[in-house]
Amino acid sequence: MKGLHTALFSARRLLGALALACTGIGAALAASQPVHIGSILSVTGPAAFLGEDMRRGMEMAISDINERGGINGQPLRWTFYDAESQTAKAINATRRLLTQDKVDIIVGGGNMSGIAIAMAPMTERAGVPFISTEGSMQIVTPVKDRPNTFKSPVDDDQMVERLFDFLDKKGIKKVALLADNSGFGQSATEQMKLIAPRRGAEVVYETFSPGDTDLTPQLTNIRNSGAQAIVCWTVTPAGVVFIKQADQLGLSDRLLIHSYGFVDQRYMQLAGDSVKNLLLLSVKFPVADQLPDSDPIKQRIAEMSQRFEQRYKHKPNQYVAQTYDAISLAALGMEKAGGDPAKFAAALEGVADYPGMGGVMTYSPERHSGLTKDDIVLLGYRDGAFYLADYK
Repeated sequence: MKGLHTALFSARRLLGALALACTGIGAALAASQPVHIGSILSVTGPAAFLGEDMRRGMEMAISDINERGGINGQPLRWTFYDAESQTAKAINATRRLLTQDKVDIIVGGGNMSGIAIAMAPMTERAGVPFISTEGSMQIVTPVKDRPNTFKSPVDDDQMVERLFDFLDKKGIKKVALLADNSGFGQSATEQMKLIAPRRGAEVVYETFSPGDTDLTPQLTNIRNSGAQAIVCWTVTPAGVVFIKQADQLGLSDRLLIHSYGFVDQRYMQLAGDSVKNLLLLSVKFPVADQLPDSDPIKQRIAEMSQRFEQRYKHKPNQYVAQTYDAISLAALGMEKAGGDPAKFAAALEGVADYPGMGGVMTYSPERHSGLTKDDIVLLGYRDGAFYLADYK
């Protein structure tokens, strides 16, 4: 009997040792498991004009993070799908990321606000954090309905407030808004209607479809309205039509302004000489070298831009910046959350004064967009380059 007890005791010790060993192995394996990020952008179709640069911004951010050792020692794994500028395909890709790929977080909403708005309810139901790289503030509002949804670009209301700050400097109180009928354009229209009365401005509203090639009727109405400034809100090539036809209709005596979704040298080149009187709302990224040395993000932009150009053989634009920021924020939030997606929202809501490529970002439980109007400047374009026209 004593021998039997001894044998049983030895067996229990062996099993205990094996259990401890397995626990240690399990902990080691868990520590080495990658943090899985899923992304959806449109690198084909009408929105592809911006999508490839946005994809490269993500790719570079993931590479940078992994070279630094990942997130708390865990590498980033990246799964990317092309939405092809189609909401239905983006929804299918979102479903696949959530149910088959089982990602920890999704970054990127098809580089179209309408797509991101369609994705948000799906990620919320799944309890998976979502960082949008698209513009409309409807993506993240109201926050109570979007507790796990954040965005890297500036909100429409902040952009409109910055616009009116500039118009006040110029003494302009009558303005026309020519916005496309996408989620991006209509979100701006909604905010303009809320903000303009408070700012004492009179606004004339006109709309168009993103695929329109003739805006003469809308521009003629605007010309007859007496508006002193005309603001076009789109990310599509129809914005080039606006620039050219405004020039042809003799509207160069008015202040012509494009929204931040149009700050791209390729668009400027397509518009040709008609851009001579154009201003653009923008983050600081395209004119970082012209910022004062005291600006908190100037040096960071310069360093990242140099590495990007070495890697991809062309200069980055602000679309690169907003996706680079989105991936960086995803990593920062997951790091603060200890790798637990369920704790991600609270972690990112505690991020303050983070120096991103698009500006200095602060999130809170009440606000899931990090940038403000203070991160916005106005640009002009001449001699093949953007220049800083108004800095605040």
